[in-house]
Amino acid sequence: MSLRKVAGAIVLLLILPAIGGGAITLQARSIPWDCADWQAFAHADRNTAILESLAENRGKTLYCGIDQSDTFSKAETWAAGKDRNERDDTVYWGERGSFRGFIAAQEGWLTEGESGITGQSIATIFEFPRKEKKRRRWKTVVIDRLVVPYNAPDTTALVTPQGPLGDADPSSQQAIANARNAFDANPPAGWAPAQAAASWQAQAKTVATAYCAARGYDRAVKVSSDREGESWLNSLDRDGGSDYQYQAYKYRRWAATCQKTERRRR
Repeated sequence: MSLRKVAGAIVLLLILPAIGGGAITLQARSIPWDCADWQAFAHADRNTAILESLAENRGKTLYCGIDQSDTFSKAETWAAGKDRNERDDTVYWGERGSFRGFIAAQEGWLTEGESGITGQSIATIFEFPRKEKKRRRWKTVVIDRLVVPYNAPDTTALVTPQGPLGDADPSSQQAIANARNAFDANPPAGWAPAQAAASWQAQAKTVATAYCAARGYDRAVKVSSDREGESWLNSLDRDGGSDYQYQAYKYRRWAATCQKTERRRR
């Protein structure tokens, strides 16, 4: 090379920084994960501690636990997890999730090139997650209502089973009283005082749901039975002779709101 060409090259090197406005600097790479509060899974068994940490978040464990903090070494992490893979059904199912093995780029990085592939980007090795798109959620919207009050037309009364036979008596009124006393003393199954409230509600729910469905509604809500309107009913005379004998039972009315709904995207 001639002396003139060498001198020209030196001048060019001297003026390049001035053209760019200063010395050329490399921009620091962006690290998506903050390891300040990362902690490994605490366990007396080292392999379990490694696998649990990998199960919770494989990429972050490799990045924070090995590359940044040296909590685990590459060699022992590889040894703990190398035999785990979903294909052979050897997935590690832990308290914090599941570890399904290393990808080829991670193998190359952990084994210094002895296994897997090398030359991959940091994002591939540490599995920096991409921002997930928000899924559209559904909501249930009420599009029609029908309020069914107590004593509404076409509603069926709620009734208990008939109680035991009361004592026979020449007086029909006394025979009715005997039947009601017998009901209170020995109510049908599910209608004892301690059970009656739940039994009325269950029956009201069943009847109201059927009523609403028959009219094209999806559900029955705000279902209740009319406690204040509870009344006695009596069977026909069971004596068949000169005396009277009855069985007593109770009834209530019910109320509810029928709803028709549809699912819409939020």
